[in-house]
Amino acid sequence: MENITRKQVSAGQDVYGKLTLAAYDALVLGATCRWLWQCKASQMLEQYNTLVSDNHLDVGVGSGYFLDHCRFPSDAPRLALMDLNEDSLNFTARRVSRYSPELYRRNVLEDMSVGGRKFDSVGMNFLLHCLPGSFGYTGRVFDHCREIMNDGAVLFGSTVLGAGNRPNLLARALMGFYNRKGIFSNKHDTETALREELSKRFSEVQLQVRGEVALFSARKDG
Repeated sequence: MENITRKQVSAGQDVYGKLTLAAYDALVLGATCRWLWQCKASQMLEQYNTLVSDNHLDVGVGSGYFLDHCRFPSDAPRLALMDLNEDSLNFTARRVSRYSPELYRRNVLEDMSVGGRKFDSVGMNFLLHCLPGSFGYTGRVFDHCREIMNDGAVLFGSTVLGAGNRPNLLARALMGFYNRKGIFSNKHDTETALREELSKRFSEVQLQVRGEVALFSARKDG
């Protein structure tokens, strides 16, 4: 069992303050994704457009870019936001205020309870690589997801892998810096390990690697 401290949990999300969030779309989803992680934001948006439901929970909401731009199946979806970072929650809530989102501030490694109806889709974009520990530890997040997903619901998202690929020099340098600071904890994250953790809990597991990014989806059996 990995010994993870609250300080380690906080390190992965404390960086997302108001100034960082204001620049997130351009710097992270624009420049970093395209040129360093080698996966365009449009590829992640396509995943949202394909899999998002009108009864959706987003976990680790970042700036809310994908929720703001994706095509929901209806004009008035039930949308819930979950994050430990209050700035991210508030920033995204304002951005998608037209959907009157539910807000849940949670440490997803410990608790993802919502105290109400379950969800038909759960999005988890660029969250896993910010959680401390290996996939063997952070896989507990998938257990928590199952508890609040309806039968047949889909979990989908993306994460930056830290092992098994060959990042370019700048990507390797940035990833190393993020890991030293605790912003990332993905040094040993591989495509194989992610697939194994998803397959333990879900069916119809699909995983594609674009550059350094793994795009994944999985379905909860009925």
